[in-house]
Order: sequence, then structure tokens, then C-alpha cells
Amino acid sequence: MKKITSFLFVFACFTAISQTKFPYQNASLPTEQRVKDLLSRMTVEEKAGQLNQLNGGAFTGPAGNDAGQNEKSKAVKDGKVGSLLNVIGVADTKAIQEVAMQSKLKIPLLFGYDVIHGYKTIFPIPLAEACSWNLSGIQKNSSIAAKEASAAGIHWTFAPMCDISNDPRWGRIMEGAGEDPYLAGLVSAARVIGFQGNLNDNEHVMACVKHFAAYGAVEAGKEYNQVDLSRPLLWNKYLPSYKAAIDAGAATVMNAFNVFDGIPASANKFLVTDVLKKKWGFKGFVVSDWASFKEEITHGYAENGKDAALKSLQAGSMMDMESKVSVQYLPELVKEGKITLVQLDEAVGKILTQKFKLGLFDNPYKYCDLENEKNKIFTTENRAIAKQAAEESIVLLKNNNSILPLQKDKKVALIGLYANSKADMFDFWIGQGNSNDAVTVYEGLKNKIANITFCNGYNADNSTNETLINEAIKNANEADVILVNIGISGKMAGEDRALANPSISKGQLELLAALQKTGKPVVALVSSARPLILTEAEPFTDALVQCWILGTEHGNAISSMLLGEYNPSAKTVVTFPYAIGQIPIYYNHFNTGRPTQTDGMGNWYSRYRDVQSEPLFPFGYGLSYTNYTYGDIKLSSSEIKKTEKLICKISVTNSGKIDGEEIVQLYIRDYVASIVRPVLELKAFEKVKLKAGETKEVTFTLSQKDLSFFDGDGNTVIESGKFSVFIGANSKDLKQADFQLR
Repeated sequence: MKKITSFLFVFACFTAISQTKFPYQNASLPTEQRVKDLLSRMTVEEKAGQLNQLNGGAFTGPAGNDAGQNEKSKAVKDGKVGSLLNVIGVADTKAIQEVAMQSKLKIPLLFGYDVIHGYKTIFPIPLAEACSWNLSGIQKNSSIAAKEASAAGIHWTFAPMCDISNDPRWGRIMEGAGEDPYLAGLVSAARVIGFQGNLNDNEHVMACVKHFAAYGAVEAGKEYNQVDLSRPLLWNKYLPSYKAAIDAGAATVMNAFNVFDGIPASANKFLVTDVLKKKWGFKGFVVSDWASFKEEITHGYAENGKDAALKSLQAGSMMDMESKVSVQYLPELVKEGKITLVQLDEAVGKILTQKFKLGLFDNPYKYCDLENEKNKIFTTENRAIAKQAAEESIVLLKNNNSILPLQKDKKVALIGLYANSKADMFDFWIGQGNSNDAVTVYEGLKNKIANITFCNGYNADNSTNETLINEAIKNANEADVILVNIGISGKMAGEDRALANPSISKGQLELLAALQKTGKPVVALVSSARPLILTEAEPFTDALVQCWILGTEHGNAISSMLLGEYNPSAKTVVTFPYAIGQIPIYYNHFNTGRPTQTDGMGNWYSRYRDVQSEPLFPFGYGLSYTNYTYGDIKLSSSEIKKTEKLICKISVTNSGKIDGEEIVQLYIRDYVASIVRPVLELKAFEKVKLKAGETKEVTFTLSQKDLSFFDGDGNTVIESGKFSVFIGANSKDLKQADFQLR
């Protein structure tokens, strides 16, 4: 009897102990306390595992049973993996999360995925979306992408890209918001808020600010290339957009591939610790780009994998995406005293904190809801929002004789392979989007125009021949108006898609020339994920439309715009070069010592001898089906103190016959400063809806922040002197008023 009683007592004690939660498993405790408790229970090997992110793949079905996946599953079970990327769908994320729950401490995995401009419902490429200048719309678009991704079990997206870029040769220019730091900062912040919400539900995902820092300044627009720029330029042009995204609450930041000051970004203490953590107070965690820790060896900065792991962690970087050097060498580095437990715990603690904030410790399967996956992805509502976003992204560059909008009773010849090629309408970053779901221009138009013909006009390689041109001419001669879809396939947009010559092909130019000779109006629809050099194509056209790569609703949006169901309002966020030799070209450049022929140096000034210095289309440019007239600027004072605000007012009139929406832009110029300032800087804008004939007064307020700049150490500087305010429809057509800052 005593033996039975003793056994029951021991069993009861064991049961009680097994059911007792450790403090880190107690949801009622503060996150900081839970993280501290968990860290105290982890081995160095388990901590190193939290810094290890692997490319996942499928863990269900036949693909989930191969040797590689079994090895990853074992690593997860052993606590040697903190995150997986490219594990897609509830079935797979739940299957491998169940393995993580078999580990000693049951630390949940983070699932990351590139949701750049949509998960299944694909929105316009980010560069095009930014042309809407619609911050609330951009936030909404990101929230839809997050809702779909989270319904598929994803916790984390590697977006937004906040890199400023002036170079259309760079394939990743499509991922950003253009060349202006102010606008890009607002857009980046909107995307962060849209993706994340407040991260207290299962309909949002963690955002990741990338690529930190200055990756958009890669030399010659070539992917993975060198970056070399001054500290003042870094602070004033390239860092503000990252800072805005971080201030919006971004949970994570991704290292860039490039070097800065001769040191790879992943191991750059100045960028990761001095700027990001100390000066900006970033509290989230930093993840490498794909294998960028290991690439420190190739750069010539790290001797081997162990050295790369050491230098990356010492710089302040944390999670290692696919290099596998952290999980392999950190335990050894700690044992040797080269990395302290304090350093390791700080890095691991940041990652654990985000997992707690997502609620994954309390419910590891929080994002694993089959009903959500079934009902919240690729819905009719989501597609309607994507169509609106696409409409707002289309830039009307030219419209001679108001050839647009088209009348539905006109006979239309639609020409151009891209106009009916679904595959070419999607880019590299399409998540789980299916090009078969995309609506082509032909599909969008043929449902609305009774008399429309279509032919390819050119081949998949953008060449043409006599047969294709003759067919196009035959269709054109039988039509009232010609729509010709030219450009570059979406397949050439995204990472590792640099182009040395982003121009319209010879074959497409030959086609345009032949069509112009028919005497029929020619409307060119340009499909591309970057600003192309349109100088040779433009003379052959009566109207020119920058259609970009618009996602799932591509054709529906373009048809709405062409037929006047939507009045275009988008404005460019990148400068369109006149010639390839101008690249990089951007509006917010410095004046130089000899900007024009009128500056006292006779015939010796900054110019090209063979082409114009001005771009084909400036920053902030875009037409409407109506016209807008700007009055004169009225300032609240011609002189203000540094602590005072300046009120700027201007009247804008819709002088046309169609209701429209105008993006009113305000720029400044600081004429004399301790660090030379650009000839123009965007500081404010407002989207104004105006009925035909209506006039509205638009008011802007400039404060000390708008009139300041950064020195080479990132300190804010504001200096007295002469300033000008410019307000207008784009960065070239502007009204001006001057004031003094005392």
C-alpha cells in the first residue's frame, strides 16, 4: 500500500511539474520578462539557431519527404532554425511549425516571403503605385497584400524597398518609390503601416525595410554592384526614406548587398549600430539579404565563414539568411570569448521579442487557418481595389489634339504582342500570382469596344519582320485609331534584371514608323517596369501612355483610362531620360559652378554637345483629360524666423470640361548653405479634386523641418538666407515666390 501511495505521489508531482508553465510561456507576463526568462533557458547552440534562416520549400506531399527537407525538419526539431522563407500555404507552414513544437523549448518559427506588390492578387509594381501619390491608397494596397499573405500562413514580408534610385538601368528600380527622398519616405511609411497594422491580429505581417543602405546607388545600375557616395549625400538623399519607414514602426530591417565606406553593409557598424540603432533608436531586428554574411568573403572583407559571422554580429546584424555561418560558428566564437553572451542575447532577444509580439508563443498556429486561406485570397473585393490602384498608376505623357479618351464607337486596331500576352504582364516579384489570372489590354478593351482587331506586330524578342508589319498596316488602314503596345516584358523587371540600354527596340520603332505613315492617329501604350528612353518613339505618336506593369487588373485599368471611364492623374516619380548618356538624371541635382551659358563664362558651361541637357519628361509630370491653371503664390510673409512657420497659398482651377484630380506640388530652394543644396527639393504635395470650371485654394505650411538639412554626421542644420518656394504641376512648370529666413 505504501508503494502504491508513494508511486501516486511521485506521479502527481511529475504531472504537476509537466503542466507548470515556465515564465516565458505565461501570456500574462510582460514581453521583456518572457524574453529574459527564455534566454536564460537556452543553450548557446539554440541561440545561434534563432539567428539561422533557411530557404524552406514544401514540407507536405512528396516534396516534403526528400533528404533535404528531412534534414531541415531535423534542424528545426533540434532548435537550430529560427525562421524559414519560401514556405507557402497553411498546410506547409503548419506542418513544419508542428515540428518546431517538438523542440525542447517549443520556440515557434517565423515564416517569411517576398510579398512585394501582392500575394495572389497582384497590384501595380511599387514604382508605378508611387506615381499615384495616393498615400491612403498605397496603405490600403499593402494591407490587402498582408491579408492574403497572412491567410496563407506567412508572418513576414521582405518589403518595402526604400532605396532611392536615379537609374533606370537598375532592374530593382521597380520595387521602390523613385528618386525623391521626401515622397519615397511617405510612400515607404504608408506601406509599412499597411503591411503591419498593429500586428495584434492574424491579418497583418511584419514589414522589412530594405536594403540598408543606399543600395539604389549601385554604379552603372548593375545589380550587386559597388556604391560609393559622400556622407552628406547619404544623410540627405538616401537615408530619409528608410528613416520614415522605421518611424512608422517597421519590425525588421534588411542589410544591403553593397559596401559603404569600403565595408559590406552586413558588417558595417556605422550603418547598423551607429545610425540604425543608436541615432534612430531602432528596436526591431536586422536580417541579412540572401547569403550577404557569407559574401563578405567574396568582397574581400572576411577571411572565412567564421570571420564573416564574427564581423556581422559585432556590427549589429542579427539573422543570417541562408549563409549558415552564424549557426555554424557562433557557439565556437562565444567559447573563444570573441562574442559575448550579452552580444548574442541582444541579437536573439530582438528576434524572440517579435515572435512574442506576433502571439506565436501563445498560439503557434495563429496564422494557420484554412478558412482564411480559402476565403480571403484573390477575392472580388481585392481585385476591385487592385483595379483602382492600377488606374491611379497610369501616367499620360502626351495627348496631342486630345486624341484620348477614345470613343467606344471608333474602329480600333490594337497592335503589339504585349497587348495580349499574359506572361509578359507579370514581373519577377509576383508572389503567388498566376499570369493566367491577369487581364491583358486586348481582353480589357474587347469587352467594351465593338469593333477592335488585334495583331502581334513584333516577336517575343521585340524584333519584327515584313509579314508582321504588313498585317499591322492592314489592320491600321481599316481602323479609326491605332493603339500600339510597346516596351519591355515584365520578365525583365526585378532582381538581377539590369539593362545597359533601357530603350525601345529597333523592331518596335520600325513598327511605329510604319504605322505613322498610315496617317491614322497612333496611341503608344508603354509597358515597362522602369522609365524607358522614349525619345525615338515619341515623334511617331499622337498620344503616349506609360502603362507600367499593373498586375492582375492590368488590361481592365488601361481600358478604363483609354475610354475616359477614369481620368488619369498620376505623375512620374522618376525622371525620364532624353538619352542614355544622361543616366543618372534626376530633378534634385546640384547647380554646379557653370549651369548655363548666361553665367558669365561665355561658351564654357555644363552641357552635352550632342543632345539636350533636359530630360524627355521631368519628375512629377503627368497629364489629364482636363487642364489646370495655377494662380500666383501668396506667402504669409516675405521674411520669417527659424522658429516660425510659412503659409503658402495658391489657387488652382480646372479650366477644362472634365472633372479631374490634380497633384499640386511644392518645392523649395535654399540658395546659400554650408553644404550645397539641390536646385529643387519636394517638400509637400496635395491631391486636389476639381470639378470642371472649379477653383480651389491650396494651402501648404512650411516649418523648420522643411527648411533644414543634414550635415555629414547626420545632425540637423538650419541656416539663415534666401529661399524660394515653387508650386506647380511638376518639377519644371512652376510658380515662384521668394522669402528670407532670419
